[in-house]
Amino acid sequence: MAMIIGLLSVLISLASLIFFIMVLIKLFQAKGPLHGILGIFCGIYTFIWGWMNVDANDNRQIMLAWTGCIVGSIVLNILGAVAGG
Repeated sequence: MAMIIGLLSVLISLASLIFFIMVLIKLFQAKGPLHGILGIFCGIYTFIWGWMNVDANDNRQIMLAWTGCIVGSIVLNILGAVAGG
């Protein structure tokens, strides 16, 4: 059971990385290289910027999916810790 939870956690983390890159590209396009580089080094900045500009950049679906991946990853990591002992 712990192996399945671990595999699901890896898949959700990969999806989260893809959504991060998608929002980061929009950040580079909207704010320029300085904010884009800040977004690379500080992922929470990219996440908050994405939600603050969700209507301006038309990325509501991306942000909802990215938030779901983060919540799912937290839940699966807790379940993995409980199942793994």
